[in-house]
Amino acid sequence: MSTTVYGVTPPISVANPSPKENELNDLLIKELKQKGSFESEAATRKRVEVLTLFQKLAEEFVYRVSLKKNMSEGMARDSGGKIFTFGSYRLGVYGPGSDIDTLVVVPKHVTRNDFFEVFVELLKGRPELEEMAPVPDAFVPIIKIEFNGISIDLIFARLDITKVPKDLSLDDKNLLRNIDEKDLRALNGTRVTDEILTLVPKPTVFKHALRCIKMWAQQRAIYANVYGFPGGVAWAMLVARICQLYPNAVSAVIVEKFFQIYAQWSWPQPVLLKQIEDGPLQVRVWNPRLYALDRSHRMPVITPAYPSMCATHNITASTQKIILEEFGRGIDIMNGINLGQKKWSDLFERHDFFYKYKFYLCIVAATNGSSEEHLKYSGMVESKLRLLVQKLEVVEGVELAHPYIKAFDDQYFCDSEAQRQEVLESYGTHRGDAVTKDILKVKDASAQTESFEVHLTKLFIGLKLDLSKSGERKLDIQYPCSEFFNICKSWADFDSKLHQIQIKNVKLHDLPDDVYIEGEARPVKTSKRKRSESKNENKKRPKSVGPVAAVVSG
Repeated sequence: MSTTVYGVTPPISVANPSPKENELNDLLIKELKQKGSFESEAATRKRVEVLTLFQKLAEEFVYRVSLKKNMSEGMARDSGGKIFTFGSYRLGVYGPGSDIDTLVVVPKHVTRNDFFEVFVELLKGRPELEEMAPVPDAFVPIIKIEFNGISIDLIFARLDITKVPKDLSLDDKNLLRNIDEKDLRALNGTRVTDEILTLVPKPTVFKHALRCIKMWAQQRAIYANVYGFPGGVAWAMLVARICQLYPNAVSAVIVEKFFQIYAQWSWPQPVLLKQIEDGPLQVRVWNPRLYALDRSHRMPVITPAYPSMCATHNITASTQKIILEEFGRGIDIMNGINLGQKKWSDLFERHDFFYKYKFYLCIVAATNGSSEEHLKYSGMVESKLRLLVQKLEVVEGVELAHPYIKAFDDQYFCDSEAQRQEVLESYGTHRGDAVTKDILKVKDASAQTESFEVHLTKLFIGLKLDLSKSGERKLDIQYPCSEFFNICKSWADFDSKLHQIQIKNVKLHDLPDDVYIEGEARPVKTSKRKRSESKNENKKRPKSVGPVAAVVSG
């Protein structure tokens, strides 16, 4: 039995699992295996081999840069360099196709420019390299790589030390001295992940419970920090806290208690894995007594590694309601599982976002230019979507503004400017499927030079309305939409000749086909049946809710 006290309070129960709980736990792990949550041993060995190679590449990178900076052969070899992992791989909850979040730590004479020049050249020389996309201007500068069939996100941090030995650990807070903000952010991922693993009583129990919660959150479409839901590290910390409160429980019990406890949690009371620490830096640490912004966090989950930050600062009033609803659903299903009336597979039932609301807003970001240009523009629009959600929430008559957690992308070659405009006007609606049906997609074209290329991204917000209080039959959302347009147009690289943004009111029965099955860029057989069911459902609904006021492009 565990005797160590983990967390900021004593445990709720130190009871060992009953035979029934062990049986339910076995069924949970069996279901996770059937759903493909675990990777094969061969695939895992391949990951280890790739990371071993990257350790050698990191050392070679530092060695080459050191020689360029007139260091002796011996000093250059001693400069070191080390690879760390973080995220799902480091936590041990990765599955088939998961990427590896990887950090390259270097001594002070190696710069970020060296990383994007020398390391990139090193990678280009490797036969295993399939794709590479350096993004030096990102919030955390990154090189995205496909390497020997594995996706790797590679980030960089420079420490204020002369060499980086192979046995270096990042848990010493003094290593954070004299480094810039980008390096601090890069180090944070590994430091937080490592802290989480030391703060749970039984790592295997934690990992299985986290696999379950991650799969549940993904299936229920509430897993995406950028859209106002918890991201991977936040879900990990939430699960870890339940493990601290029930140190001897099996994973099935952790999952059950997860829903029960967070459904009745006194939000915005923070979830803490340990007491917030002071440290050697003049940096801001989460403190709602000092900072008004921290007081505005609705469901704060605080990182354990110094400097402590809130991992859930993007949660809005609407996304909080949706998360709490899902916790309530989790309680009902867990009760059913305990009574033998439901199965674990019921917990992982897919979301019904595209059948749930009568009205949707479709936000379309379009670029008349290259895919690289559009990637930057659409990424910016995506990152601002939660601001539109917040502005919609305060409109009288809007009960809920529910953002969908994935974007849909398309690229077309049009014959004329008029055709390109027609694509833009109809994109994001069922009519758009017909308009674009016979237009050549960019990825299908090998040598298009004289054409009107357009890259498109659509994002959706479901609207739950209650117009009874306002006395109006229509909902006017021109103001929040125009505010959102202004935010997007104030982007430093915005060019009105290249970039366009539209917000469209789309009714349930007029959604495009590709939203019904994620990742499909073509109509699917089930969608017509589902669409017809949706139409019949709409006919049954009372007609008291009027249409959303028409919204035009910005």
